Order: sequence, then structure tokens, then C-alpha cells
Amino acid sequence: MYHNFIGIDVGKNELYIAVHGGDKAKPYSNNKSGFARITKELKGHLKDALIVLENTGGYEAELIIYLQSKGLNVHRADNVKVKNFIRSTGKLGKSDSIDAEGIARYAKERHMELGLHIQMDANSKKLLEASSRRDELKQSLVQEKNRLKSPENKSMKESNEAFINFLELEIAKIEKIQYRLISLDVKLKAKVELLVAEISGVGEITAIGLLSKLPELGTMNRRQVASLAGVAPHPNESGQKIGYRCTRGGREDVKRLLFMAAMSAARSKSILGEFYKRLIAAGKKPMVAITALMRKIVVIANAKIKSMAIA
Repeated sequence: MYHNFIGIDVGKNELYIAVHGGDKAKPYSNNKSGFARITKELKGHLKDALIVLENTGGYEAELIIYLQSKGLNVHRADNVKVKNFIRSTGKLGKSDSIDAEGIARYAKERHMELGLHIQMDANSKKLLEASSRRDELKQSLVQEKNRLKSPENKSMKESNEAFINFLELEIAKIEKIQYRLISLDVKLKAKVELLVAEISGVGEITAIGLLSKLPELGTMNRRQVASLAGVAPHPNESGQKIGYRCTRGGREDVKRLLFMAAMSAARSKSILGEFYKRLIAAGKKPMVAITALMRKIVVIANAKIKSMAIA
């Protein structure tokens, strides 16, 4: 049971920290000396506290490691959820201090629903970085190939082709790094092999991507994993109106992986391919059927990893 609720607004160089029900938020340096000052000045508040901070693209990483090394409870919040919560309280102003106080209130009012941040080990973190870098390069490759096909780009064709060759070489290098990192982790390697063997449309790179970007696989139920992956249908109803259900939210990079896997599975002669064909035969639009297939893939992946953990 938490007795204190602390919100931290994280910036590149500075942190603003607010204790719910306490004084105005105070600034601290976002470095080791600032972290030491936090634990010294807030010693009485940190015991049995829930500390909530936002995902700020990595500027919060060292702080989380430091706080968890002290045995403190940390939740890394979804930026959109926190911003919407602060707006719902009627706070229209915007400052680091206001944000920290809003995050502290969010921690207090939503603490029953907030799970603690699980720190990734060094190997998993490197694997996530490699997977993210590969995604960036793949997106650049698609853009460059589209430029190459442009009828108004003939004079730059040589430059396009050179850059495409470079990107393909870099992607191959990153994939070698991914394979090497997987080989260093017996459990991760076994999970990759399981997903590749059991799920049509999921190759090694897709399996590695799913496990690195969705490390929660195997720890949730089917509804939770579908929602986290952004493939859960949400109702759109009001009174007598029953609107079209659609997916929203979730992790965009995971959705991209699932989309490519679903496209491959839909063309296969597997059970998943038959599932897709039945949906189309029943009159479902192709995109609706692909989304249903994406959901089925991530639910199966979650179940397979969960059964592996139990065994």
C-alpha cells in the first residue's frame, strides 16, 4: 500500500518533482548529483511511495535505474494518458511545475491501475535498440525506393541507387547484431524459435522484433495483449447508435510488425491463412480481416510464451 505519491516532470537537463498534497514542485538537476539530492531531501516521502514519471525518449532512463537501485517503486507513464488526465482536472496552464503536480495527482488517483516499471537487462536493451534502428532504416529504404520510382527524379537516380545499396547493407549489419544478441540469451533464443515454428507469417526478424518491443508477452491475458499491441476493437456506441468498432492506441512499432506478419500469413495455406479467407468469404473488408489476423497472431504469441514459462 502506497502512502505517498510523487510526480516527476523530466526534461533534458532538469527535473521537477511534486509530492501529492505537499508544497509546490521543486527543480533538480537531471544527473547523478541531482538524483542524490532527491533521495536526501525527499527521504521522508520516498518510503512506501509510488513515483510516476513520463516516457521522454530516454531522458528518464538513468533516473529510473537510480531510483530502482534504491528499492523505490517507479511507474513510467503513457504521455497521452497523463496529458489527458491533467486536462480533465481543468488545468489549462502549461509549465514543468504544473505538469509535475498533475503527474503526482495522476499517481494518487490511478495508482490501483499502474504497474511498476520492469527494468530490461543490458542484452534486451541492446536488442530493443537494434530493432528500433532496423525499423528506422527500413522506413528510409521504403522512402528512397519510392523516390527512385518517381518520374521527375531521373537526374538523381544514381544517388537514389547508391543510398538504397547503403541502406540495405546497414540493415544487414543490424540484423547480424540482432542474431548475435539473441544467441547470447538462451531463453530469448528459445522464444524466437517457438514463435517462428508455431505461428505462420512470423519469421526470425519479426519474432525478435515482437519480443524486444513487447517484452510483456506471456505475462498478460488475451485482451490485455491485444490492447497493448493496438489491435483490440473498441466500441463506438451512444444511446441507440451502434457505430463501427475500430482499433486505436497501442504501440505503433508493434502494429507494423504484426501487419507484415498478417500479410504473409494471409497468403499462406496455414490455419491463419484459412482464417483470413473465411473472414473475406463472410464479407469482411480486407483491412478488417488483416486486423483480425494481427490480433490473432499476437494473442497466439502471448499464449505460446505463457505456456513456455509455465512448462
